[in-house]
Amino acid sequence: MLNCHQVTRMISESRERPLTLKEKMDLKIHLVMCQGCRYFEKNARTIRKAMQKFSTGTHEKRGDDR
Repeated sequence: MLNCHQVTRMISESRERPLTLKEKMDLKIHLVMCQGCRYFEKNARTIRKAMQKFSTGTHEKRGDDR
């Protein structure tokens, strides 16, 4: 069984490389049981999407940006 430290590392690594089938299964099992790691995974996805939009220039510009 993975602990939260291992899971958050795996979530971060999954942005750089594909996870093995065993890693994916272990990750899913942990995420079912751990709300904190689910929250971390959701935030990691949100940040990745925001950075992709920013890097492609598709983000919205607001008037209050400084």
